[in-house]
Amino acid sequence: MRPSHMRRKVRLSLLATASATLLTACGDQPLDFDLRGIGGGFSTASAATGPLANRPRPDDRGVISYPNYQVAVARRGDTLADVANRVNVDPEALARFNGINVDDALRKDEIIALPGRVAEPSPATGAAASGPIQPVDISSLAGGAIDRAPATPGVQTAALPPVPSPAPVQTGQEPVRHKVERGETAYTVARLYNVPVKALSEWNGLGADFAVRAGQYLLIPVAKQNPPARKATPAESAAATTTAPGIGTPTPTPPSATKPLPQDEAAKPAPAATKAPSKPVADVGKTTKPAKATKMTTPVTGSIIRGYAKGRNEGINIKAADGSPVKAADSGTVAAITKSAEGVPIVVVRHTGNLLTVYANVTDVTVSKGDSVGRGQQIAKLRNGDDAYVHFEVRKGFDSVDPAPFLN
Repeated sequence: MRPSHMRRKVRLSLLATASATLLTACGDQPLDFDLRGIGGGFSTASAATGPLANRPRPDDRGVISYPNYQVAVARRGDTLADVANRVNVDPEALARFNGINVDDALRKDEIIALPGRVAEPSPATGAAASGPIQPVDISSLAGGAIDRAPATPGVQTAALPPVPSPAPVQTGQEPVRHKVERGETAYTVARLYNVPVKALSEWNGLGADFAVRAGQYLLIPVAKQNPPARKATPAESAAATTTAPGIGTPTPTPPSATKPLPQDEAAKPAPAATKAPSKPVADVGKTTKPAKATKMTTPVTGSIIRGYAKGRNEGINIKAADGSPVKAADSGTVAAITKSAEGVPIVVVRHTGNLLTVYANVTDVTVSKGDSVGRGQQIAKLRNGDDAYVHFEVRKGFDSVDPAPFLN
């Protein structure tokens, strides 16, 4: 396996509580491997920056076309071969491009990426317009405004021969096409692009469990376009320019400014300020020095093959010999043991100071949930081959931090 495959993203986050019943309670809903929604903890699974548009309607073949790629939308009961035959592409090439088998059954509305371009949608194929979905053409909008402008009095114009109107062009925003990497879930992809996982599922025809596979292409939902700015009515313009009460009216000069106060009403000198206490009760406002980070031991002895990058790699990947022992970075309690989408164990250990450590991409776990572990105690082993590395994270609460300052 190429070294680049060892640098695949392992997107993980943590557990809010150590309750076994709460971990098993997620059996009635899709398991969020980010784990922040378990136990009533904070979850960003439904976070989004604004209202999202609906996925464009495909033509009768199921094709949605954009300038840089095309996709096909599966129908109920389709196999990959059915989609390939309907859009006239080689089934084997389509299967290889999407990482599935030719005879695999597809879900209704599942997105299949096309390896090359097929005939563009048109009214003849059941599309609302011809060609790929293009961004809004500002020049054509400007030209239409000129055409709708009233004629200038006194200017003579000659009628031009009619020009056949071209077929309408579809307009819209081209979504990002994300290829799922090993270890990613629908939740991690949704968080990566800050869209609700439900919208991601609707755009891509995911099942009720929101399952995705490595090599699958997902369309990332796009935001709704803002409506054109409405021109203010005369009444609204007048209201906007109305002066607020008191504005614009000159303020009268108070009598005391021109006539001195009587002698008995003259201002008396202020009493002397009381002496401040020699020792303040609290040093309010002074920045306290941050507490020194507790040093941890490295989970395995090896080389770091991928460093920490907030939002892209929430920890570090440490490569070592096959089967090397994976040790607890510090003493604590095993808060959770779960598995990735591919069944690879993930161990979470809770430490003092609201710290958590995560050990992913391991095997042969030797501890159980709720066990107390000591610093340097073996909790698992490294996998074999090119997967002989541990993905290690340090978390303060739910936020990942760079593990480097914590390690010896």
